[in-house]
Amino acid sequence: MNATDAAAKAHPGTQGSTGDAYDASPYLPRRGGLPGLRRAAADCQGCPLFEDATQTVFGAGSAHARLVLVGEQPGDQEDRQGEPFVGPAGRLLYRALGEAGLGEESVYVTNAVKHFKFTTAAGHGKRRIHKAPSLREMTACRPWLTAELRTVAPEVVVVLGGTAGKALLGNSFRVGEHRGVLRPMPALEGDAATRWHGQLLATVHPSSVLRSDDREAAFRGLVSDLRVAADALR
Repeated sequence: MNATDAAAKAHPGTQGSTGDAYDASPYLPRRGGLPGLRRAAADCQGCPLFEDATQTVFGAGSAHARLVLVGEQPGDQEDRQGEPFVGPAGRLLYRALGEAGLGEESVYVTNAVKHFKFTTAAGHGKRRIHKAPSLREMTACRPWLTAELRTVAPEVVVVLGGTAGKALLGNSFRVGEHRGVLRPMPALEGDAATRWHGQLLATVHPSSVLRSDDREAAFRGLVSDLRVAADALR
């Protein structure tokens, strides 16, 4: 029995073929660690985004990583390859990690939303253009993110951009109000308190650096924020 069949059996009447329930939690396995989560996520239909995406893009990295990086959602290349942060923004992120002194650190990278949301525009041929996930889609996918964080239990979580921040800190989160400052990891959904004493740091998403008019200054700002995380891990 795959994860989809198991979810339908456990929660009859809640799962349609188009993921209209907007809730990924029935698809989560009860055991199996990160490998089990990854296998189950491949069958997730917790929201309609799975219909157009190539595949689920789950997190990647060490189950014992001291540092977790959380982005928004997979991009075009991530969707095609099935791995997070393998496109231009990912390459920039890893360069920033190296300059911040985190190049040798074991990391786990993931996204708040596990399927690529996109649109196509006239004149762009078959090019798929990123479209930000809605609050409803982000909320539907949150059980995967919280399960990853509980499993890895890192010392520091870095949220990259507004969507990742809202996934963990609520819809009122704004990057500019929180970036570069360590704070206690908030309680995860369903927990009376976090199960580990980690810290959280907010910064911009590397894709915003690529879009910046002053890319060098934006990159230096990202590196500066990541150095705060590096200091916390020393």
